[in-house]
Amino acid sequence: MPNAAFRDSLRLLGSRRFGTFWFASLLANIGTWAQQVAQPWLMLSLGASPFLLGLDAFALGAPVLLLILVGGALADHGDRRRIIAVFQSIQMLCPVLLLVLIVTGIVQPWIVIVLSLVVGITDALSMPSFQSIVPSIVEREQIPAGIALNTTQFNLSRILGPAVAGVLMASVGLAGAFAVSAASYLPFILVALWILPRGAPTPAGTGGLDRHKLKAGVREVLHEPGLRGALLTVFLTASLSAPLITFAPVLVKDVFQGGASQFSTALGAFGVGGLIGATGLLAVNPEHDRRPLSTWFAAGYGLIVILAALNPWTWGLPALMVLAGISMTISNASANAMLQSSAPARIRGQTVSLFMFSMRGGMALGSLVTGVTVHLLGVQEALLLNGVIALLAQLALGRVWLKVPLRR
Repeated sequence: MPNAAFRDSLRLLGSRRFGTFWFASLLANIGTWAQQVAQPWLMLSLGASPFLLGLDAFALGAPVLLLILVGGALADHGDRRRIIAVFQSIQMLCPVLLLVLIVTGIVQPWIVIVLSLVVGITDALSMPSFQSIVPSIVEREQIPAGIALNTTQFNLSRILGPAVAGVLMASVGLAGAFAVSAASYLPFILVALWILPRGAPTPAGTGGLDRHKLKAGVREVLHEPGLRGALLTVFLTASLSAPLITFAPVLVKDVFQGGASQFSTALGAFGVGGLIGATGLLAVNPEHDRRPLSTWFAAGYGLIVILAALNPWTWGLPALMVLAGISMTISNASANAMLQSSAPARIRGQTVSLFMFSMRGGMALGSLVTGVTVHLLGVQEALLLNGVIALLAQLALGRVWLKVPLRR
């Protein structure tokens, strides 16, 4: 029963290891989302064009295209404690440096873009390690609930992070948001070091990190039509629909003549929608086929992008962002749960890396291409084009994917 599934999910949140990890991740993501509000507004305040805004988002996500599979192999064969500690510590230095540059008044758009590239590289190499924490601390049948709960905290942070950023930017300025971002790394690093076992998870006789095994793991995941469909759904969502988030500050500033508070409200509204979507997923039976959820909500996200491009009212943007948050969260989390539940434990890191490749790599490419079309056509016209293509592509893919027999 759905109600029983919901109660089981909440009991998982009350467990010591998962509950501690959940709370530390929430704090870390609040800091991340505070910076996600402050950084594009910082770029715009420095006179950056929409293309540079898209380039900044591309720099953050592009390393995934080249390095995420290496990160997945590291997660499967390396010491996850060391991977997280090293790369997240390097990443923490980036908001610290931005904070210093803002205070001294010497920050420039190109510096912000370079630091985004550093964050993107460290993310690509460490993300599969901490994305695979949930499957390693819960039972296999609890993986969908664990992912849904993790998605819940991520979207709760999408509400709290922009709210914190809005207050800080109005009171102490942009520097306050970057200070919160830098401080938020510490709890997550410490909890990850506590919760993960020492040493590499490499099974005996595997020989550690190997290029041929990396390729074999990728082929094994992509050989399954159902998993391919999940990854392609996520990629289309990320590349065509997610640019609504990247270029929301341009919509607010150029179309509605709003300021940072309106942008933080819009981003917070997206988080509200994501929280609603993630909470709804907690009530879904773990045995339920999640492909229809992923497909139809992905198509719905494309429709919402179309409506956002055509929307003439200031109040309409936050309302549409709530719907966008619901749609993206249910679609992506359903695809992720299907991938991680179906993947053998020996290649779970590679499976996570392919999911992140589809999501983060798609966002990077989508941000860069949309940045060009925004420059050439205007922000509303570019988003309208994205939304139409996304809606048609998701419907076409769904017709094929939903007919594939589901393997359990």
